[in-house]
Amino acid sequence: MTKKLFIPGPIDVRTDVLEQMTKPMIGHRSKDASLLQESISKKLQQVFYTKSEILLSTSSGSGLMEGAIRSCTSKKAAVFSCGAFGDRWHKMAVTNNVKSDLYKVELGRAIDPQMVDKVLSTGDYDLIAVQHNETSTGITNPIDEIADIVKKYKDIVFCVDAVSSAGGSKIEVDKLGIDILITSSHKALGLPPGMAICTFSQKAIDRADQVEFRGTYFDLLAMYKYLKKKNYQYPSTPSIPLMYAMNYQLDNILKEGLDNRFKRHEDMAQLVRTWAHKHFKLFTDENHLSNTLTVIENTQNINISQLNSKLMEQGMQIANGYGDLKEKTFRISHMGDYQIEDIQYLLKTIDQILEF
Repeated sequence: MTKKLFIPGPIDVRTDVLEQMTKPMIGHRSKDASLLQESISKKLQQVFYTKSEILLSTSSGSGLMEGAIRSCTSKKAAVFSCGAFGDRWHKMAVTNNVKSDLYKVELGRAIDPQMVDKVLSTGDYDLIAVQHNETSTGITNPIDEIADIVKKYKDIVFCVDAVSSAGGSKIEVDKLGIDILITSSHKALGLPPGMAICTFSQKAIDRADQVEFRGTYFDLLAMYKYLKKKNYQYPSTPSIPLMYAMNYQLDNILKEGLDNRFKRHEDMAQLVRTWAHKHFKLFTDENHLSNTLTVIENTQNINISQLNSKLMEQGMQIANGYGDLKEKTFRISHMGDYQIEDIQYLLKTIDQILEF
């Protein structure tokens, strides 16, 4: 039985998108490959509201997160975390011998822009890493306000993890002054897992040029230089089938209309929030709720694993809480190509299982 995956990725992928991956293979050094990559880049620039170059990596988003903090930290990185994936970004710095400090807030709370200002005012840092959307807690950080703070500090390279939000929430990269925005294929973009995407600004390029030890596979500057020299090709072999699917899916996204797509995600989120208020409680600070996934506090002490087993019998799946929040919370994603009707059916089925 095919399952509808209401988890924070991978999510369902439309059949017509999957079919694109069956196209005949082409050489990754061919002109056709260059044209394919260029087409993808131009469309992604529209989705992210940027003129910066787009880099693709055959990896998960974590690969480019590691690449960003290693490639573009010259002095020291300030990592702001409101959950497990912010913590992971700091771990990446530590394990790559990149000087960094971790600044954390309570789970379920957002990063305070004034906290960012206080940290950056020390002059100790030349890179900031922050989540736009924290997948473990359902927080969308106030990125507009944080961006206003970062703009005061001209030497800061601004890195943003939008792995679980880009393509489902509006992020105006150039307007916000984001130097590196990172996302993955298998979440709000509605594609299979296996590719990561980032923007790469001129400031990030200049900074990376000052960093001696950037690694190899995730060296963002090497990717950029190769792309420019070889006309939209990459140092390592990319996933051609995923690129076919991505090129096609971006046409679908732009055809739907970005504002329409963002509004659909907001409407699905509101439906889940209303349901959660009725039966449980939202775990997340309600001033900073994600439009791509909702984290619900398990106030009724239901057996979430058991609920999921029964949902799977009906061809659906939700997600347990992440890490320390397992069984204390559960997560429902509403991203990609899902429609209001899909969310309504899921919630109705949960109501029947739990006899609400």
